[in-house]
Amino acid sequence: MLALLGGAVAWHTAAAQTPAAPDDALYRALGEKPGITALMNDTVERLFTDPQIGRFFKDTKPANLKEQLRDQVCFLSGGPCKYEGDTMKAVHAELGIRKADFNRMVEVLQAAMDARSIPFATQNRLLALLAPMHRDIITR
Repeated sequence: MLALLGGAVAWHTAAAQTPAAPDDALYRALGEKPGITALMNDTVERLFTDPQIGRFFKDTKPANLKEQLRDQVCFLSGGPCKYEGDTMKAVHAELGIRKADFNRMVEVLQAAMDARSIPFATQNRLLALLAPMHRDIITR
């Protein structure tokens, strides 16, 4: 659900296309910037080592991806961050991401959220913000 990317992970670009939450309740529920940073760091580490989708990240710099995802999730959840990365469509255009790959990305993100004891309702709120990105990420 979140993102597989080629040079960055899925999500990291739809900020301009997806409206931010009307308030900062989700941002606060995710632990604000420190919590989101920890979540995205864990998620990226899991993505890089995942046997199913790790190949999509072989040319990606982990530190850059962590930063882009942090800013995007911070922004989308109603936080004070600004996402200035490329569009999801541009990042994923040449990757050949399938629905199964996208779904695996979501599972990886969910595992990272579970590991941080993020409540199910909060997880669902974040996933609902990220879900529309599938249209620009799945390319085959």
